[in-house]
Amino acid sequence: MNTRILSLIAIVAFITSVDRVFSAENDLAGIKSEITKRHDEAVKRLQDWIAQVSIAAENRGYPEGAEYMAKLARDAGFQQATVINTDGKPGVFATLDAGAPKTVGLYFMYDVKQFDPAEWTSPPTEARLVDKPPLGKAIIGRGAVNQKGPEAALLAALHAIRGAGKKMPVNLVMVAEGEEEIGSPHIPQLVRRPEVLDALKKCVGVFMPSATQDLDGIVTVNLGSKGVIELELVSSGEKWGRGPAKDIHSSLKAMVDSPAWHLVKALDTLVSDDGNEIMIDNYPKPRPLTPEEKAMIEKVSKVRSEAQAKKQFSVQHWINNLPWEQANERLESQPTVNIEGLVGGYTGPGGKTILPHRAVAKIDMRLVPDMKAADALAALKAHLAKRGFGDIEVNMTGGYDPTSTVADSALIKAQVATYKKFGIDPMLWPRNAGSYPGYVFTGEPLKLAAGHFGLGHGSGAHAPDEYYIIESANPKIQAFDGAVMSFVEYLYELAK
Repeated sequence: MNTRILSLIAIVAFITSVDRVFSAENDLAGIKSEITKRHDEAVKRLQDWIAQVSIAAENRGYPEGAEYMAKLARDAGFQQATVINTDGKPGVFATLDAGAPKTVGLYFMYDVKQFDPAEWTSPPTEARLVDKPPLGKAIIGRGAVNQKGPEAALLAALHAIRGAGKKMPVNLVMVAEGEEEIGSPHIPQLVRRPEVLDALKKCVGVFMPSATQDLDGIVTVNLGSKGVIELELVSSGEKWGRGPAKDIHSSLKAMVDSPAWHLVKALDTLVSDDGNEIMIDNYPKPRPLTPEEKAMIEKVSKVRSEAQAKKQFSVQHWINNLPWEQANERLESQPTVNIEGLVGGYTGPGGKTILPHRAVAKIDMRLVPDMKAADALAALKAHLAKRGFGDIEVNMTGGYDPTSTVADSALIKAQVATYKKFGIDPMLWPRNAGSYPGYVFTGEPLKLAAGHFGLGHGSGAHAPDEYYIIESANPKIQAFDGAVMSFVEYLYELAK
């Protein structure tokens, strides 16, 4: 009798599971049709969003950008989307309760980098759809790929699921910020609000929508991101007590100190003669690559094209003429001290013979695991003081620690499974060399898995003519609708 009962239970469980599979397949077929039907509306939504510019560094587009983000969330089905003020730019907290067993976190940014329209072939806020041979048709605009294009694809997925009359497979918790491009200085004030923390604690993980496909269709799954510190080093005659307190004639350099040279000499102490090794006293030590990470890099280096990478970055050589695999190991394992820009004195056409009273170096410092932003900043300040440059102001504008997520987390496993459904065998990668504030999710008190996901392709982040592919002429790269569908598949995979 017991055997019969067990057999019946097994049969019922099998039939139920098969029914669920067919139901999910029918759901996805209907949703895919809805994506096609809503293509023009989704592209228009992205174009309108690009036109709504928010640039934290220029204090441009606030609070309108946050209010626009909240409206986009509500339109996509979030029952509540609240603009939350911080000591900086406002953020948005939104929730979508589908009554599902699982909840997934979303990290969005609604701000973008600065731009000079004179450097663009297409106006950066008009988001024109242009031919981009041999890739197909692309939207060109600031924020097209970083990060509004992929985020708009995720929103389009939510519209399509609801438009097809289907129930969302997971609940969603969204945190959107407006200061990512200045180092997210106030995101803790957003994430650590009690109601936001309580919602995030229910999540299986947090992901940021991205366009992950290389030009050859290769996809890597990042298991983390480098941390970053963004700061300015300011040398001034007033603070130094030497040099002029205002710009003076350059002939007076014969008897007056130069704050600009003072800054240059300070910068020279931070790195080796070739600029490639950090020489800051007592700087935090990076964790060496593990054997598993080295194996990941070896595997990816055999598949990714070195020639294509050099062409994409417009470079002829890697540091120390390293071979491709070793260059990738260095990319993944090494912290950096980079000069983003030098500002001082006269920079207009022709010459102007002055002795500037002030000079500024804009610096970013990337961090790898086992390094803390606070420790790196403290070491920099102590180093400058010890070397006789204690007068130079160190003004940190933003930054945070690196992130790490394990490969066997549900978030990462679902990414790999989803990519395989699209015929892609993704490769694991130790960490993104760029940075995002995922530490607020992976660190205390949440300790969640976090990462990036999404098919599609775009490039030019932070640069002129930033683009995101809408109609793909490359069979290896998904068009916009394919990117939208990848998010649908991912949400259903996460629900399993």
